[in-house]
Amino acid sequence: MTEALAGVERQPDAMERIAVEGGEVMTYSFGSGDDVLFLANGGPGLPCDYLRDSHSHLAKDGLRVVTWDQLGTGRSDRPSDPALWTIERYARELEAVRTGLGLGPVHLLGQSWGGWLAIEYALTFMNGVKSLVLSNTAGDLPHLVSELNRLRSALGPETVTMMLRREAEGTIGHPEYKAAVALLDWRHVHRLDTIPPALQRSMDGMVFDIYNIMQGPNEFVYTGNLKDWNRIPDMHRIDRPALIIVGEHDELTPACAMKMHHALPDSRITVFPNTSHSTCFEDPAAYFSVLEDFLAEQKG
Repeated sequence: MTEALAGVERQPDAMERIAVEGGEVMTYSFGSGDDVLFLANGGPGLPCDYLRDSHSHLAKDGLRVVTWDQLGTGRSDRPSDPALWTIERYARELEAVRTGLGLGPVHLLGQSWGGWLAIEYALTFMNGVKSLVLSNTAGDLPHLVSELNRLRSALGPETVTMMLRREAEGTIGHPEYKAAVALLDWRHVHRLDTIPPALQRSMDGMVFDIYNIMQGPNEFVYTGNLKDWNRIPDMHRIDRPALIIVGEHDELTPACAMKMHHALPDSRITVFPNTSHSTCFEDPAAYFSVLEDFLAEQKG
């Protein structure tokens, strides 16, 4: 774990390209065995480096860790058709990767946007899921937007007014707006003095066209095709064991996590003190202890 978080990139035991709707994607596999932890990273529009490298050490004791660069990112194909950037197509992509690699039902871990994707996938391809880990994520994006507005309000009315004006004018590149977003990022996205190398690689590889089409211009403004996405009314159908992970100061707040917890019939929730959206990097010892305990229970 410490090597991965320090930036020592573990080489996959296997890399394989898989055909999906719209092109081919690159997959990464660590370890062997039929018990699979399948990682869906955040974004949308990020390569998987940060989640792959921080979680690859879990490949032990018969647990295989698998992930992929989502279409349009990393080593995967980069098609330019904007119609490809929908959560429904990405759920079909996840299924194409799982079946293309010959995997049975998996322990599906989705972080941030990957959690929305994991929920969509579980509701569409339930037979592909053995258990579910929803890390730093939400099931109701209109509710999330209300929570983000609550977090923004802590900056004070003058700053909020400035941000709303800049957003309306389309001048979010102005230094005063960027300074406000930087403060929100520190409070709620990553409380880290130094960005871990794997996370920096993912951030450097961000494909903003995908992010803007699906989400919006930044972490606190939702204008893309996901803005009305809400699966809370359907999540009672997910009868798999679920672990919900959230940081105390997470931008996808504990209130968002509780909505999922109440909706899922077999779930537990852990709130990590003094962390935000990057819990696995901010408090790795506590995070991985909880995650490994949950995965060990699923073996029994």
